[in-house]
Amino acid sequence: MKITRNGAKPSTKGPAQFFTGAVRIESYFQAEEPGRSGGAIVTFEPGARTVWHTHPLGQTLIVTNGVGWTQCEGGMRTEIRAGDVLWCPCQKRHWHGATDTTSMTHVAITEMQDGKNVEWMEAVTDEQYLSGPVITD
Repeated sequence: MKITRNGAKPSTKGPAQFFTGAVRIESYFQAEEPGRSGGAIVTFEPGARTVWHTHPLGQTLIVTNGVGWTQCEGGMRTEIRAGDVLWCPCQKRHWHGATDTTSMTHVAITEMQDGKNVEWMEAVTDEQYLSGPVITD
């Protein structure tokens, strides 16, 4: 068994090439071989979000604090709240982050396939981020 104690790894700022706005990443984790799951705890300040991206084997998000939004390409923005668990399908373009007025923290869990767990793409524009109604149920 391996335990990584809270605070053992420093927080990092979410890189601008992968995120818009203020994002803090904590507790990166990666399973040892033959396991292939890994992830991190990610906090988005109001207005912050990922860029469009996909995952070769999908992604699980567990919202632990706040309220956020997520959207699959071609779909509507959907509200996600503390306690919600979200499955992002394999190879489906999507983004996720805070709402424009509230922060949101989630645990992100992905699996590696051929050494890769994410394909980062272009930024989500402000118009895409704020356009259309939000599904809240």
